[in-house]
Amino acid sequence: DVQLVESGGGSVQAGESLNLSCAASRKPSSSYCMGWFRQAPGKEREGVAVIDQVGITWYGNSVTGRFTISQDHAKKTLSLEMNSLKPEDTAMYYCVAGQKIGRYGGVYYSDCSLSPGRFDYWGQGTQVTVS
Repeated sequence: DVQLVESGGGSVQAGESLNLSCAASRKPSSSYCMGWFRQAPGKEREGVAVIDQVGITWYGNSVTGRFTISQDHAKKTLSLEMNSLKPEDTAMYYCVAGQKIGRYGGVYYSDCSLSPGRFDYWGQGTQVTVS
């Protein structure tokens, strides 16, 4: 099993920055996808950013150019640098992890994506509030 623990959430003003971190007990496999999703009250989960084991990244349209995902292999940590925050970024942010290749919910995946169904492991979440 993979345990994911998020930290770094908080309340900020619009235009400010915030950095989220995720500590993983281990990587899902040698070939993996890890990333961040978010969910605001009354809204569906939204893929924010995903990174694979070699550093290739995927970003949601609403955060491209403002958010940056990165990882530290030695520390087994995942980070999300969030700049130019907007009130619509307010949500619970979840760290996620899964194998890069596999079948999830009847769908075969051969690469990372922002599809929530392809991630096996989810953290408890950290709240980000932008006012």
